[in-house]
Parts: sequence; structure tokens; C-alpha cells
Amino acid sequence: MADNENIPEYDCRDYFKEAVCIDAMRIYDSCSDKDCLEDIRVLFPASRQPLVDSATNVRIRDVSVITVYLDLQPIPFNKGFYSVDMTFFFDVCLDLFGGPTSCPVPINGISIFNKKVILYGSEGNVKMYSSDCCLEDVDVQDCKVLPKATVQVAEPVALSARLCDHPVCGCEPYCRIPECICQRYGDNFECGQCKNTVYATIGLFIIVQIVRNVQMLIPAYDFCIPEKECVASSDNPCELFRRIDFPTDEFFPPKATDLPDNGRCCK
Repeated sequence: MADNENIPEYDCRDYFKEAVCIDAMRIYDSCSDKDCLEDIRVLFPASRQPLVDSATNVRIRDVSVITVYLDLQPIPFNKGFYSVDMTFFFDVCLDLFGGPTSCPVPINGISIFNKKVILYGSEGNVKMYSSDCCLEDVDVQDCKVLPKATVQVAEPVALSARLCDHPVCGCEPYCRIPECICQRYGDNFECGQCKNTVYATIGLFIIVQIVRNVQMLIPAYDFCIPEKECVASSDNPCELFRRIDFPTDEFFPPKATDLPDNGRCCK
């Protein structure tokens, strides 16, 4: 057994040169969530809706996040707390089936999900002005130092999809899709009455944060001087290919003993 008494003790102050003040975004509050979005409606462009109306079955293929709109509002009579309203727009890729012997028809639609969380963001009564702002562009509201809400979204999990007659599934809430998203699909979306509707179930993992711009004192060790020289790229494709490592794992997938915890599921 090694003798720890002979190991010299070092003070961390012996390594850094000075304490410097930096301007950074500090996380004041955060939360994580795991949501199973069950049976949220998939909306389709008006030109593609007839394909859905003629389908007899549907299968989900993939889901991705197009964008998330965030709105931050202070909570009255609860100083320092803010409500974060998030609107998620998902691109849902589906396969439509028209009969037992027909080939699947791929189609993409949009699902919308709204979520609200309450987090602490502190409060400040100062305004900030900077030299890169033009006098004509200055807005009194923009000068207030307010916190900022951010959301991190993992790749959604496409769980299932089902086809439903619209009268059976009841009334649909009002929906509005931004014009920039409609342009991505080349047409407006059908939100009203239709023969068939599609409902998807999506697994979602998110982390929501409220950050605020603050000045922090940190230890500085040295300047970040690059230690690696820039390597000029070559136009020869074979030379670039030779630099790629052989993909051994693609030919020999890892065994259960090679995985963390020997491949056992966490409980």
C-alpha cells in the first residue's frame, strides 16, 4: 500500500497567473423532462391530404424537431420566477398504405406540442447599452437586462401512429403554423374537417434553462495559444480516403461484455 504521507500537497493558486473578470451566461435554474406525447395530430399540406383520406393504414418512420418557439414572461406576485412557454414543431415521416397489396407511400406532416414550465431567473433593475447599437435602433424594452430561456431537445423517438376517422376522434384545437414552416412544405396545412386524420405518439427528452448575463471572477492560467499547425487540405479524394480509419466496429459489432455494465439494463 502506497504511503500517502510522502505525496506533496499543491495549492491550486500556484498554477494560475491571475483572477480575471469575464462576461458569461450563468444558469440560474433548469429542469429536465421526459414526455410521452400520446396521440398528437399530424397535419398535412392541403395538396397531400387526399392521400391520407384514401389510406387504410399508417406506419410511423421517423420524427425530427423543426424548431421550438419560446416565450418568457414574469410571473405576477412571484418575483424572480418566469413561465417558459414552448411550442414544438415536429416533422413526422409516415408510410401510408392503401390496401393489403399496395406499396407504402411516404409522406411528411407536422405535429405541434405546447409545454409550459416555471423556473427561477432572478430579477434585475438595470438597463444595458452597448457601443454596437445604432441610435435609431435603440428600443427601451431591448435595453432591460432580462434572463433568457433555452431548451435542449434530444432526437425524438417515433413510437407509433394510427389512422382515425375525424368525427370519431372529436374536435381539434385551433392550430396556426408559421409561414416559414409552410414554405418548407410548399403549401398551407389542412387544419379543418377531413375524412381521415393521423395521430402520432412521440417520445421527447428536453432540458429547459433560464440563463442570465453576469460578470464572474475566474482563475486564468494562460492564453490559449494553438499548439497544432494547420494542415492544408488535399483535392485528391484517394488521399483523403486513406486518412479515414478502417471501420472495424461496422464489421464486428461489440459483444455484450464490451458494453457498459456488461450490457445489463439499468433499473
